[in-house]
Amino acid sequence: MTRSPFSRLSLCAAALGALAITTFAVAPSRAGEEAVIIPPPAVDAQAASGIQTAVVAGGCFWGVQGVFQHTAGVVNAVSGYAGGSKMTADYNMVSTGTTGHAEAVEIKYDPRKISYGKILQIFFSVVHDPTQLNRQGPDSGTQYRSAIFTTNDEQKKVADAYIAQLNVAKVYKKPIVTKVGPLEGFFQAEAYHQDYLTLHPNQPYIAYNDLPKVENLKKIFAENYIEKPTLVSSVKVTN
Repeated sequence: MTRSPFSRLSLCAAALGALAITTFAVAPSRAGEEAVIIPPPAVDAQAASGIQTAVVAGGCFWGVQGVFQHTAGVVNAVSGYAGGSKMTADYNMVSTGTTGHAEAVEIKYDPRKISYGKILQIFFSVVHDPTQLNRQGPDSGTQYRSAIFTTNDEQKKVADAYIAQLNVAKVYKKPIVTKVGPLEGFFQAEAYHQDYLTLHPNQPYIAYNDLPKVENLKKIFAENYIEKPTLVSSVKVTN
């Protein structure tokens, strides 16, 4: 039987030890992880026709999905699992940290409106802290690792070059630990994980850890921000 996200012990729930905090009607002024203003990538993907795919992992997928659902040019952002096999792409199994999977988000985007490099800039700036190894904020385990799953050689080139650029520029106090590797498969997460930030804005974990990320997107990347999120429940995308 599928376990409700409200009863789980891990996977985006460590912060819910603070369930006694029930007064978050709006997001606090800062999240568990601060946003960092960073330069755009010096190397970016060539403009292409047709909808493109990017897959990233940066902690709990609720917040990652939520940010990209508010990003202009993104036509769909789906929470799921990447890094392991189809047989273990199950919430309860992934939460053990033994499957090889990371909580990930598959981003379908229009390259005429947003580039792959811009997606990575948002990912490194407001989505998560890429210097944390196998954890993000209150959540720990390999399933919360920072990773970029590339779908072609050009994406790998852009991602590797950008990480090197940011490390040389020392925009973070510590080196970036984000792993870059080819996407072997992406497996959509259970339905109750989709559109979670939008559906549960008052949940303490979301209010403290994730809504401030959306606010940071609005402040730092105003030209890329859209007020109305593009929800999985309302979008059908074809390649």
